Parts: sequence; structure tokens; C-alpha cells
Amino acid sequence: MPYKAKPIEKKYFTIGEVAKDLGVATSLIRFWESQFDFISPKKNSKGNRKFTQDDLKKLKMVYHLVKEKGYTLSGAHEHIKTHKDKIETEAEMINSLKKIRGFLEEMKNQLP
Repeated sequence: MPYKAKPIEKKYFTIGEVAKDLGVATSLIRFWESQFDFISPKKNSKGNRKFTQDDLKKLKMVYHLVKEKGYTLSGAHEHIKTHKDKIETEAEMINSLKKIRGFLEEMKNQLP
């Protein structure tokens, strides 16, 4: 039986990669980092941020509340304190649906 290689999963992401994934400016990522104390990426010796999957999950949660649901920053703080598990699940579901939609649109574009 042939060896099946396991896909390599990135452990760290640059701020540029995170901003591109969320579709926002890097300055907004830095601003959210200053406003939400639970977002704290590691920094290398040069001071460059290294975001983990967990950091991405937290940023997507903030993005979902502020950009998609229209919460103010203080409203997002309060909502996260009281409904963190529900928000994470909802944000993950929306992200999955966006991936499926992208896949379906790509398939549609390939049809003759």
C-alpha cells in the first residue's frame, strides 16, 4: 500500500496573510489586537507578529461581530464575554459556508 503524505498545516501566519484571509487592512488587525486583550500573537525578535490558528479563530470571531453583525467594539466585548461558545460555532459555520460557496462558484465557472 503506497504511503499517503499528510498535508502540511501552517502553524504561524503573518499579519499580511491574516489580513488577506479576513479581507481587511493590516492596520485593522493591529487595532483589534490593541482593543481585545485575548488577541495576543507571538512576536519574533524583529517584532513581527506570528499568528496561530487560535489567534485566527479569535480574529474571525471579532470580525464576525463587528463587520458582519454590526456590533460596536464595546458591544462585541460584552457579547464575547457572555456568548463566546455560541459565537465561535456561528463564525466557524459561516466560514465553512463561505468555503463551500467559493468551491461551488469555481465549479460553476468551469462549466461550458
